[in-house]
Amino acid sequence: MTFDEQLRTRRRAVIAAGAGIAAAAAVTACTPYGKGDTAPETATAGDRPIDADRPAHALAETADIPVGGGVIVGDTVVTQPTAGTFVGLSSVCTHAGCKVATVSGGTINCACHGSKFGLDGSVAGGPATRPLAPKTIRVTGGSVVAG
Repeated sequence: MTFDEQLRTRRRAVIAAGAGIAAAAAVTACTPYGKGDTAPETATAGDRPIDADRPAHALAETADIPVGGGVIVGDTVVTQPTAGTFVGLSSVCTHAGCKVATVSGGTINCACHGSKFGLDGSVAGGPATRPLAPKTIRVTGGSVVAG
């Protein structure tokens, strides 16, 4: 095969590959996903329906926050160190600004560098040296609400 024939073959392969990519992009752009999707008729939290009486700005249901544990909701960590006592904290680790990843084993844990915080936000293990910032929350009915 001559050099010119090899060059034409390569060009055809590149053009065919480009056409395939363009076709795939066109098909993807024509799908209905993400365009005008409607919410399901019944919103759920886990496997149970969300209570219609729940405040719209509620962070979580009190029943979903275990005693001796907590949940991370957006930029807020809500813990329940003792039964009926709820604490709001920033989800931003004070060491390097990463978002904390889990609440387990009685601590709030940052996966970036291993910092651990008590359920009250105090430092339980470094490298962080400052506690998590408090966030104002309140309990309204069976919901934990910001503010």
